Amino acid sequence: MAGNSGSGNGQPLAYADRETALTGVLFRPAGAGNGRAILVVHEADGIGGNVRRRAAALADAGYVALAADLHGAGAPLEGAEMQAAVERFRVDPDRLRRRTAAGLDALSEAAAVGPSAIAAIGYCFGGLAVLELARSGADLCAVASFHGLLTTAAPAHPGAVRARIAAFTGARDPLVPPADVAAFQAEMTAADADWQLHVYGRAWHSFTNPAVDGLNGPRMRYDARADAASWAALTTFLDASFAARARSVTSG
Repeated sequence: MAGNSGSGNGQPLAYADRETALTGVLFRPAGAGNGRAILVVHEADGIGGNVRRRAAALADAGYVALAADLHGAGAPLEGAEMQAAVERFRVDPDRLRRRTAAGLDALSEAAAVGPSAIAAIGYCFGGLAVLELARSGADLCAVASFHGLLTTAAPAHPGAVRARIAAFTGARDPLVPPADVAAFQAEMTAADADWQLHVYGRAWHSFTNPAVDGLNGPRMRYDARADAASWAALTTFLDASFAARARSVTSG
């Protein structure tokens, strides 16, 4: 993955979901850019180093990238407060979809681009968030989930999903067992979505985040090979998705 060579450290971007004030971090390309934008959604705790690096790398690649804020005021959460916040979203998919869509709208305005030029990616909790966004029928080009939960309390309806979907998961991730992977595949197929799934055989939960090794958690582990492979696959997926959407817009 590219480093943050020219995009700076990002700038705060204030927006809101109804009465909840949110503060994302906006990264712009150092040069002219490619005319596209990516929403980057954080892990359970909030905007941290992993999503900042991803957003900066995307800016280096020419995208306008917004590290979205799901919890409010841009402040990370810890412990029981974090777990309670995530659980409230998990049992209320509509709330999670609306909160994620607020970031999408803020990015669209900041980057001055429409749905055909926007994608969303998410990590762990953020991976679930962008999948919920796709399930809701949100109009954007593509979404990609990295080691996010794959099941939902509100499965996609047939024909509802408009975005292309890519999911990257670890075969050893105890939070995403084989039954959930199978259920996701069945859901996406029944919804007639344009989807793909990448499973990394030795990867655990949070396999893209080097910082998790310092937590000594039994369920998560950084995997450099899976990290690099999934990022390369994301790049290919985004290029293909934007190209396909452009052809569709032109022919339509």
